[in-house]
This record gives sequence, C-alpha cells and structure tokens, in this order.
Amino acid sequence: MDVFFITGASRGIGLALSKKLIGSNNVLVCTARSKNQELEELANEQNGKLVFLEFDLAETPRLEELMDAMISHVPEFPSSITLVNNAGMIEPIGHTEDNSQAAIEKNIAVNLTAPMILTSAFIRKLKEKHVPKRVLNISSGAGRHAYAGWSSYCASKAGLDHYSNTVALEQKKEPFGVKIVSVAPGIIDTDMQKEIRATNTQKFGLVKQFIEYKEKGLLSTPEETASKLADLIQSDHFSELDVLLDLSTI
Repeated sequence: MDVFFITGASRGIGLALSKKLIGSNNVLVCTARSKNQELEELANEQNGKLVFLEFDLAETPRLEELMDAMISHVPEFPSSITLVNNAGMIEPIGHTEDNSQAAIEKNIAVNLTAPMILTSAFIRKLKEKHVPKRVLNISSGAGRHAYAGWSSYCASKAGLDHYSNTVALEQKKEPFGVKIVSVAPGIIDTDMQKEIRATNTQKFGLVKQFIEYKEKGLLSTPEETASKLADLIQSDHFSELDVLLDLSTI
C-alpha cells in the first residue's frame, strides 16, 4: 500500500493530484487550511483511504506536530511513502520596498520554511522505514528566472530548488535514503493565476502577458498537470530522475 502526504490539497494542483491518487491501494494524508468536501465524497465513493488534516503551514512552530500526525496514519508495512510539498502562495506582489514584513514572512514560511521543516522531519522520523521514500517539491519557473514584482515568490522557489539539491547530495550516502525531486509544473489555470491577472500593472508589469495566456488557452488545467505528476511519482524510474525538473520537458 502506497502512502502519500500532500499539502495544499483543498484546491488547484493539490486537489487534482489527490483525486488522481485516491484508490483502494493508496493511503492519502492531505492537509490544507480547510477540508475539501468533494475530495472526501470521492474517497467514500471509491473506497479510498483518506485523512484530511486542517492546518495552516504558516504556523511553522507546529510543523513537527503535523508530520507526527501524518506519520500516525502510515500502515505497518507500506510499499512506499511520498511527501508532496505542494502548498504555495504568490503574495506579496509588488516591488520589494512596498512589501510588508508580515507578507514577506508569510510567503517564505509557506513556500520555503514549511517544506524544509516537513522534509527534515519526514527523513528523520521515517529513517527506519526501509521502503522507497520520496519527496516531491512543487517549485516554479519563477525559482529559475527572476520576475520583477515577485521577489518573495522567486526567492522562495529558488531556495526550494537549492534546498532540494542539497538534500539530494546528503541522501545519496544514506542506505534507504530519500529521493527528492523539485519540479516546475508550468503555467496552470489555478486561483494563483487569477490573483496574478487581477494585479495592478504597477505592481507586476507582465499582467497583460498572463491575461493573454488565459485568453489564448495557453494554460494547462490542474487535472492535466496532476496526471503528469501522478505518473512521475509512481514511475518505476523515479529514483533515477534529476533533482530539478521542468514538467513541460518530461
């Protein structure tokens, strides 16, 4: 039985991925600030094993507690265990001098600090589980290319990529180590995209470009992206993948 821990599972990519992975042979432990009733109903229909933990990842002092709660739902003999650090936020948008301290702190907490703490706890607390263990970090092209107006978002995703590279080096030397991958999923038609399109051009100069992406049908759907991610996670060759990936090139 494969186990999946998925953050940000109530909407967007996280919700679509959770729907893809629900099934009698999988255990899903999902977390978000609020439960998703549609996901719970789907789990009941398909006899899927789903646990939904309401949690705000910005509450970083409680993240070890969250990982303990997730691990408590792992069966005695799992086939594999995967952590998907999907939750993320784009705000604050605007030049860095106009971003408040609170907004910067929350962005880094959700996009970078939370995945780091959860991954650290995941590796440490499951060290004696001698099964395939995976961490999939949902990164962004913004972590690999700078965009004016997205200083916090770009910095947090770049940090997530570099963190993933570092953990990969460490885990290479460990027997039964964790395989970590950080994937940029492309431009997806999610609530985050709605936030971007609604931004004042003075805060983000590329707003018109992102509006055109929507108008010209250039955005991938969360379902399309989730299907590719599900195939990636469940691939027999996951352990051979590069640490940094772009989903559009796979």
